[in-house]
Amino acid sequence: MKVLLLKDVYKLGRAGEVKKVANGYARNYLIPRGLAVLATPSALKMAERIKKQAVRQRKELNDQFSALAERLEGMVIYFAVKASEQGKLYGSVNAQRIAEKLTEELGEEISKHQVDTQPLRMLGEYEVPIRLTMDLNPTIKVVIYREGETPPGGVDGPEGPSKPEPEPEPEPEPASAEPETEAEAASQPEAETEEAE
Repeated sequence: MKVLLLKDVYKLGRAGEVKKVANGYARNYLIPRGLAVLATPSALKMAERIKKQAVRQRKELNDQFSALAERLEGMVIYFAVKASEQGKLYGSVNAQRIAEKLTEELGEEISKHQVDTQPLRMLGEYEVPIRLTMDLNPTIKVVIYREGETPPGGVDGPEGPSKPEPEPEPEPEPASAEPETEAEAASQPEAETEEAE
């Protein structure tokens, strides 16, 4: 069945395009949700107008989500989970858990439908795309590690890079100490080399 898309449909096409799809997909999903109409001659006359309108809406959405896409790109989130000796998880890290973690860290709502992944069932690092719009699909890294262990990479943990502790300042030498003479300084390296032998 041929349909005219009224809105952008992920993995199918953009608004204003005519696509051939399965009858059930069109009747049960696309048409009832207002994503497409049957590709009749009268509907095809609207195609150009729909394309222009969709381009304008797409630009507005891209402008709206571009800052969020920049924050998401390259972001790393960590999950400490229980797993078997072979690295198989007891349960899984699914799109819902990833979306909740992103919402918590960013303070902006990310839906589970925007997380483009199957449930993750093994320990490791995964690249997961986040679908904000048809054009903006930033990729995040999901690190799954065993509870009680250090996440891969060691230094970076769930709290971010560890900060080195400041070194204590050396104590000033007491004023009563006499400065070393050149002869004493020269004899010290010889004493150290004799002890080494």
